[in-house]
Amino acid sequence: MTITELLVLFLVASGTFFAFVAVVGIIRLPDLYTRAHATSKSDTLGILLTLGGVALVFGADLAVLKTVLLALLLFVTNPTAAHAITRAAYDQEITPWTTDDATPTTEGEE
Repeated sequence: MTITELLVLFLVASGTFFAFVAVVGIIRLPDLYTRAHATSKSDTLGILLTLGGVALVFGADLAVLKTVLLALLLFVTNPTAAHAITRAAYDQEITPWTTDDATPTTEGEE
């Protein structure tokens, strides 16, 4: 394997890892605000790393320019969309999860 192929493999594997972290964040976190935070950060980084790997595969070509423009578009729109969604939830008075919402797990409590 060449250095370029190893770098592409590393970028795509890292991007896949961060996309997986975003999925775990959606499943495991308790409310809309924390889920939006986890997905906007992890998903954006995962997409950017994966697109970096794609750009390396194409080499010096018009496809690289398109990939870079796509990465810039996603870099701006993904966090902005997450902010707009959480702002709309806040305006609808959706309350964030607190420790008071946690259910007790000790014996004898029902």
